Amino acid sequence: MASVSSCDNYGVLHGSLCDCPTGFGGANCSQPACGGNIFEGSGRALAPFSGGAFANLTDCTCESGWTGTGCNVCKTASVCQSAYTSSGHNSSSISSGLTNGQNDTLTCNADSRVYAAGQISCDVVNPTLQAIYPLSSTLNILRTLNPSLTPLPNVTGFGSAGTIYAQLFYDGVEQFYCHASSCTQDTGSAAGGGSTWTCQDLACTCVPNTSFCGAVSLTNLTSVIDSLADQVVISCDAPDANNTAACAFKQATIESVFGSSGLTLSGCVFGECVSQGVIDAVSSNSTGSGSTSGGGKELSGGVVAGLAVVCGLIGIALLLLVLGWFGQRQARKKGLGGAGRSGGVAIDWSNVCYTVPGRTDGWMDWFPSSLRRRHLRQGVSGLDVLHNISGYVAPGEMMAIMGPSGAGKTTLIEILAGKQKSGQVSGMVSFPSTSPDRPASRPRIGFVPQQDILPPTLTVHEALLFAARLRLPEAVPAWEKLARVDSVIGQLGLVHIRDVRIGDGENRGISGGEMRRVSIGLELVARPDILILDEPTSGLDSVSAKKVGEVLRALAHDAENPTVVIASIHQPSSQLFRSFDKIMLLSHGYTLYSGEGGLVPPEYFATHGFEYAPGYNVADYLLDIASDPPVALLQASPNGSGSKTNSHEKMEKLASSDMLTLGDEAEKGVKKPRWRRLVGQQYAATFLTQLQVLSGREWKILRRDKTLFYAHIAVSCVLGVFCGGLYYKTGITIAGFQSRVGCLFFLGALIAFSSLSALYNIVEIRMLFVRERSASYYSPAAWLLSRFIFDVIPLRVLPTIIISSITYWMVGFSHDAARFFKFLFILVLYTLAMTLWNFLLACLFRNGGIAILLSALTALYQMTYAGFFVHLNSIPPVLRWLQWLCPLKYNLEALSVNEVGSGLMIEDTLDGVPVDVSASLIMETLFGFKENAYYRDVLVLFAFIAGFAVMVVGTVWLKVRERR
Repeated sequence: MASVSSCDNYGVLHGSLCDCPTGFGGANCSQPACGGNIFEGSGRALAPFSGGAFANLTDCTCESGWTGTGCNVCKTASVCQSAYTSSGHNSSSISSGLTNGQNDTLTCNADSRVYAAGQISCDVVNPTLQAIYPLSSTLNILRTLNPSLTPLPNVTGFGSAGTIYAQLFYDGVEQFYCHASSCTQDTGSAAGGGSTWTCQDLACTCVPNTSFCGAVSLTNLTSVIDSLADQVVISCDAPDANNTAACAFKQATIESVFGSSGLTLSGCVFGECVSQGVIDAVSSNSTGSGSTSGGGKELSGGVVAGLAVVCGLIGIALLLLVLGWFGQRQARKKGLGGAGRSGGVAIDWSNVCYTVPGRTDGWMDWFPSSLRRRHLRQGVSGLDVLHNISGYVAPGEMMAIMGPSGAGKTTLIEILAGKQKSGQVSGMVSFPSTSPDRPASRPRIGFVPQQDILPPTLTVHEALLFAARLRLPEAVPAWEKLARVDSVIGQLGLVHIRDVRIGDGENRGISGGEMRRVSIGLELVARPDILILDEPTSGLDSVSAKKVGEVLRALAHDAENPTVVIASIHQPSSQLFRSFDKIMLLSHGYTLYSGEGGLVPPEYFATHGFEYAPGYNVADYLLDIASDPPVALLQASPNGSGSKTNSHEKMEKLASSDMLTLGDEAEKGVKKPRWRRLVGQQYAATFLTQLQVLSGREWKILRRDKTLFYAHIAVSCVLGVFCGGLYYKTGITIAGFQSRVGCLFFLGALIAFSSLSALYNIVEIRMLFVRERSASYYSPAAWLLSRFIFDVIPLRVLPTIIISSITYWMVGFSHDAARFFKFLFILVLYTLAMTLWNFLLACLFRNGGIAILLSALTALYQMTYAGFFVHLNSIPPVLRWLQWLCPLKYNLEALSVNEVGSGLMIEDTLDGVPVDVSASLIMETLFGFKENAYYRDVLVLFAFIAGFAVMVVGTVWLKVRERR
């Protein structure tokens, strides 16, 4: 025998000779056996080289009792026994693995299960493969489980334990051969008592210049076959009555072409010559040597990771809930915690100045002359809106701050109320107490803005109770909060509309004057020491203005709890003007008068040459003076209120009071970080209480205004039927598969555009949130969480489930329940991502039109980069990277992979050639989606959700806040 340097069919080289796998021989193991039996070993007849350089089995015939390509499969027990005896062996040497008393008679095992080493011979039947290679294709597989138990190790079995050797023949000529190791046999999960072999380290070699491997250049499979690697699975059913079965050869690359069932094999025959004692010994155990038992499949790493994340999130939520409940209980045990007022508090302010941030001369030239005149331009460093304003109001007094538009009224009261201003503030505000028993703490200041921003769907009582539950300390009992609300309703004269919804411009509710009183009531329920109002009578008729004035005067002069009341008034009636105890008149940021009300102002201005006509409205008289005062009057210092410095007497009086020096940090060059100001905000209620109260309001709003909810449900039902009808029972052709992906794309695009309503909802309630946040009702986190729960579940998730459920079954997607729930899971994740994205846009831009425009543009961008209209690999590289920022791309890819993963096969005809291939191959060819990308896409969508959520929270904390 000639020496060789390498062996084909993964034979083992010993020196210059090859040990060949069972059924092969020749110098280099390239010739298959032709007739004879597997016990003959190297002496067996081999296929001749006919018509070329390749051995051909076409003319070979098998001896009686043997079958399959190459005649390696036994048919009866007698042929195994006779062949073994004919090979020169006797029964006592069959297997050293048997013990005394065991049956050592050879039998032919024709089941798919292997006990030692068994042969398989199958026909390869696939329409696409047969269209290219129309002649007969067969596959032989030698499965070696335990070579020590086969009658003749290295003859009837080859290789180490847990190995396979496979050869594919086309028209009698071997085309390629494969080998794999680390195999395990599972006899429990295969259908009807079959077996499944799972092996690792697959390696295949294409025989050069054969029909499959280069003889026809257009169908050269060399690179494909040589690249087959990693895991291989050979699953076989139990033989039928004709002793034939169906098998499948599964490997990642093969499955991408032929589907999840891999390369299907039919007419498979099994044959294993093995001792009956081996079968008995193995069968008596639940698990044979080298085999694995059993039924269930292990969870994949992706599923385990997903379950871990879900369990972790649920655990964190439960932990936070427990901590919130514990904190709530502790807060309610602390007593009243300052719920009542221990004494009157005055307010004193000195030399308050306010300067608008600087603008250049060029910028100021664009301002109208009236505005430049009104603000007394001060070079290029900014506009001085207020100039050394001083005043004092004691408990039981009510002051009116008057002046024409642009005089600085609103700016002054906002500074007194402690509102954050965009300009530079300086001066001093203090809060002297008339009661020595009052604790040293900042007084509660109520601020009523000029515009009434109220929840339209709540009743008057519900709106006030909402404020009481959040603004009164946690320790105040619920009954006391209810009593406080009822007291305020009676105090404000709102008993007759107690249970009437507030309403808005579209849905008529209470009147404008009643709305103003409700706005005042929202501050009164918190029991403020000082109440500051910005033009409380603006836009009201004289009767309503009178009622508001009476309420404020009664509040200020309450015998038990006198309150400081300061209100900016633009043009009060004579009766309303006389109700104020003190008057401060401003003009161009200067104080023209600050002192007693009544007829004192006319007497004061008479000394400056402004005569008062008897019977004339004093308020109109003062506004006429303030509209265009002489410079001499601006520079005067009435009652010391306009002085540039404080006297020692004033400083001594305030030395023991609660003082707030304005502008200290700016003068020292120290700016407190915004996050420190925001995080340091104090709330009367705990976070859990805030969430409970906010959720209660959201639930009331949802129950009373069902329009948007019903619209989402109705639209989802209609579009579900429309989409399902449009793609009804889509076929499994190439065009049908494209329609399937088109349906999935339609669902994603629909979600992207329907989530615009989430943006509108935020824009609509933004002003209410800003007002309530500025009054320390609740934290932004509590508002966001309640908003997310009551927007996402009823208006986003539920409609998504409805439209998806209708469309899924009408279109005819995979009928596997697991695939359906994975389908829903992806769409819900995408819905959450899009909802949070629209939340973010609504929070970033005050102008709802801009936010809607950007949302629509991003939806169009997503449609472009989703991979449906444009193949992702065909996009120029300079723009291709944008696909990684497209949530719809991951949504569509995951949905497509989920559908393809169900084993979807494409059955079609192209130019007369039948196509029977896996849909995954078409998916990657048409759209560029990766077959194993499902869990990656899930993680990326989770990343989008987390990223958008963080940005929404950060934007709300830093940007969606009161700016004055």
